[in-house]
Amino acid sequence: MRMRSLEVGTELDGSSPPSVFIGAYDWPNVQAGPLIAPFHGDTSILDTPEDWIPNRIGQDDIVDFRMSLVRGKQRLNVSDVGSNLAEKLRDIALSDGSVDSEAVFQKPPRGVSYTDEQLPYGPSAQIEDLNVGNSRWMRPLERAYYDGDLKAADAVVELHEGDVPFSRIQKALSAGTLGERRQRKLVPTRWSITACDSILANELLDIVRHYEILDSYRVYEHTSLNNYYAIILLPTAWQYEWTEAFLHIIGSEEMVFSDHETNLGKRGYSQVGGCYYSCKFAVLEALERMQKQSGAIILREAYRGYIPLGVYNVRENVRCALKQTPTEFETIQDSLNHLSRRLHLPVSRFMRESPLLAEQVKGTQSTLSRYMSPN
Repeated sequence: MRMRSLEVGTELDGSSPPSVFIGAYDWPNVQAGPLIAPFHGDTSILDTPEDWIPNRIGQDDIVDFRMSLVRGKQRLNVSDVGSNLAEKLRDIALSDGSVDSEAVFQKPPRGVSYTDEQLPYGPSAQIEDLNVGNSRWMRPLERAYYDGDLKAADAVVELHEGDVPFSRIQKALSAGTLGERRQRKLVPTRWSITACDSILANELLDIVRHYEILDSYRVYEHTSLNNYYAIILLPTAWQYEWTEAFLHIIGSEEMVFSDHETNLGKRGYSQVGGCYYSCKFAVLEALERMQKQSGAIILREAYRGYIPLGVYNVRENVRCALKQTPTEFETIQDSLNHLSRRLHLPVSRFMRESPLLAEQVKGTQSTLSRYMSPN
């Protein structure tokens, strides 16, 4: 796709969805600022990824949404949550709706930003001045902000339990509005996304471990934004594996990446990045809703035409898949036979990179061999 940078001058008068962005480079001195659309009104759709997949909003439209957001940035230490700019970012992050915003830049904003971890956005520039209109705060976020004794992780869990959208919780954490009063800091957007995914996944896993284990193999499928997702829920205690294949994205390449955890958990940060935690949260959220425990193996294929749209792409697609009616099977082989007609890569290719999947197949074959062997 050809990415066109929005043409903006040194002054911008518009509305923030609401949205803020905190960079990670040179932490603890980071580039922080708002994302602003160059028009007024309800701009929330530009930065509410929870609404895109269920409403079947296409990739081109999502890119257009994101390219219309202009990033203003100013260098701040992450501890400067009481600074003038940080307080304005707080008002934006906690707002119940779009916020009228006026920005003055040092130079006309230029360029675009794309990464595989966070949502893209349009042109950016250093900000000289920012004025934010009056806003009404979202009540759950306001309560969490004024509770200076509430730990950040507890606040994230309480807000999720109160049905606050994930994207709003993440922005509030990033803007330094959650946690014990003296411990609050700005959190780079990329880090805050994974932090929220991890906090919620760990909380849900503590609950899911006490549920009865599934009695069959369940396969959920979903196709969206040049991606195909297959979620296999196993009749086992919790274990989890994420495997993704990128097929012919820029040529003839076929790249497969995988990571997993056993029932004992995982040490260190996943080698496949933030999508590991986004998917894990989405799976555990669904298991808690079902009041069941299971293992989970997720296979993702990305096809030509795919572009990186941040880990939200994984979280929201897996969420959507797990709300569909599953196909049930008695064995892992039956499940894989079914998926072999959907996947572009042979199942054997996934098994070479997916230890848990290979172990499931091998274990079932060993069990069948014992029952079928002569006395």
